[in-house]
Amino acid sequence: MADFLTVEQRSERMSRIRSRGNAKTELELARVLRGLGLKGWRRHVVVRGMARGDEAPLKVRPDFVFRSVRLAVFVDGCFWHACPLHGSRPAGNAAFWRRKLRGNVARDRRVNAALRLAGWRVLRIWEHELAGRNAAALARRLRRAVP
Repeated sequence: MADFLTVEQRSERMSRIRSRGNAKTELELARVLRGLGLKGWRRHVVVRGMARGDEAPLKVRPDFVFRSVRLAVFVDGCFWHACPLHGSRPAGNAAFWRRKLRGNVARDRRVNAALRLAGWRVLRIWEHELAGRNAAALARRLRRAVP
């Protein structure tokens, strides 16, 4: 069935749909942080990042923030952030998905750079690292990052 809306109308309509975020993975990481006894974190706090050159400063909302040690933690989904181990690309509309996933990875790099310029450390955790078999390695990474 053909779309009855123009490209602009469809884009405008789709832009009004709000995502539900990655609540499952964030809640799993919160469980891990509590299990390790790590305290002082907050979820979805706005952090300002410095811009390079003529770009505007960024306002970023990391998944977890440890203000006392200036650490921003992001939980990246393997699909949406193009995980080299588990990322996949849909066969349909391949050009769109290639552009979309590359854009996500580029944005992640810009956010990392902006936060580091502002004096923050950035820790990115892949969705697959939250699986039980990776628990020990994730625990070591978190303990090193949060003294």
